[in-house]
Amino acid sequence: MTATTADLKEYAKGWWIFIVSGLVWFMISLVVLRFDESSITTVGVIMGIVFVLASLSELLMAMMDESGGFKILNGILAFVFLLGAIWCFVQPEEAFWALASVLGFILLVMGISEILRAVVVKEFNPLWWLGLIAGILLLVLAFWASQQLVTAKADVLLFYIGIMAMFRGLGQIVYAFTLHSAAKRA
Repeated sequence: MTATTADLKEYAKGWWIFIVSGLVWFMISLVVLRFDESSITTVGVIMGIVFVLASLSELLMAMMDESGGFKILNGILAFVFLLGAIWCFVQPEEAFWALASVLGFILLVMGISEILRAVVVKEFNPLWWLGLIAGILLLVLAFWASQQLVTAKADVLLFYIGIMAMFRGLGQIVYAFTLHSAAKRA
């Protein structure tokens, strides 16, 4: 047995964790796609969790920086992300509405990013045009969301987050079974 096979088998012992996390993502998507007050609260709390993880990431990067150049910047960002997390946990509805108000800008940045990525990989990826179409659709959605009322932005945001949570759950479950079968074959 090679080192990579042993490593794969050791890593694959936790394959069930991905099934559990996939099911949690599915539950989140069900709550968010209900489009009611609990959806808004759930998204606010998820934002808080993301901010906590971002804060921990910045702290780890600050501890890993031996030169000290970005240590202060990473520390400041960790503190700002921690404040954002506290705000999201204390007032999740207000955090959601703040995110909904910048939804058009977020979609605009995502659309431009997808279009640029499609153009860059055109020579290497025969399906580059799918990224281009996705980017154009994101731009259309960005301009539509920017001119809409706040409640329409909230509906778009809830739908987007719900669908993304559903796909994330599906991806986690597929990964779990792929990992489990790869370990069995090894």
